[in-house]
Amino acid sequence: MVRTNNHLVIMAGGVGSRFWPMSTNMRPKQFIDVLGTGKTLLQLTVERFGNMVPAENIWVVTNRDYVDIVREQLPDMPQENILCEPCRRNTAPCIAYVSWRIKSKDPKANIVVTPSDHIVMNVQEFQRVIKECMAFTAESDAIVTLGMKPTRPETGYGYIQADLSTSSLRNKSIFRVDSFREKPDLETAQQYIKKNNYFWNAGIFIWNVSTIVNAFRIYQPRLAKIFESMLPVYGTAEEQAVIDEKFPQCENISVDYAIMEKAEEIFVCPADFGWSDLGTWGSLQTQLKRDLYGNACIGNDISLFETHNCIVHATQEKKVVVQGLDGYIVAENDDTLLICKLSEEQRIKQFSGQDK
Repeated sequence: MVRTNNHLVIMAGGVGSRFWPMSTNMRPKQFIDVLGTGKTLLQLTVERFGNMVPAENIWVVTNRDYVDIVREQLPDMPQENILCEPCRRNTAPCIAYVSWRIKSKDPKANIVVTPSDHIVMNVQEFQRVIKECMAFTAESDAIVTLGMKPTRPETGYGYIQADLSTSSLRNKSIFRVDSFREKPDLETAQQYIKKNNYFWNAGIFIWNVSTIVNAFRIYQPRLAKIFESMLPVYGTAEEQAVIDEKFPQCENISVDYAIMEKAEEIFVCPADFGWSDLGTWGSLQTQLKRDLYGNACIGNDISLFETHNCIVHATQEKKVVVQGLDGYIVAENDDTLLICKLSEEQRIKQFSGQDK
């Protein structure tokens, strides 16, 4: 049975065009069908929490440019649960805002916070892990973050160093965090994966609302004061106007710096459910089923000849034929076709004219 105090917060304000030409600054990756399933990453995020959180307890925090897109893609969501940031101020103000907003409605809320643009291949295992973590935080003052078991020396993710010597008393799958590590260079990442206590930081957090609000009061009192002062207007017609005035006053700071690296009761739950934050076409390729020649395809009718280690994303064309490529991205959207070496992917924004 779904716990009525369970809440889901989806952070959907990110900008950028990492999957250009499909994504653009005005429609970033969380709002596109990256996997060719007929559903966007935002819609898939909501779907995999479907049996854990009541529909009325799902919240999306986004910026004003994307509010209409969120409404379009999540038409059944209560309109008042789509919170609009007037400007970008990183994840700490985003989480503080929605935490106080939820607390004003449900003082006993138990919350999971997730980005909107990740993929999960094993949804059943994901749900098992989330349920265990939410049961843990419902009965404690702990903050829990998920740590993904690394499969390669990835330099694009931050890492969590866990103390695996002793598990928590309430759950033997949850351990204390020793430290958070910044995105490493390749040599450091190679050292991390040789050990069994380093995990990728997925940016997925679980806590009860009292715990996170108190953490902000202790470690970020200026932020806490801003959102505490708004208690009379949460859920009223005046809320947006006050947020438009107050939110720009917030420090631009991530929740990792603001809370996670300072708080004492921080735990990690190691997990392995086929996770990726899909930062690049290359990372998408590693998550997809590939043929004998290392090619990954998303589209209805794609034929490859003498082609190796490519990713082809062509869902709008009736038929696509590729011959003689090795290590390339082939992607189309509307009136744009991209053919680019995977090794040159970081230069795509120069080709595209997208400046984010």
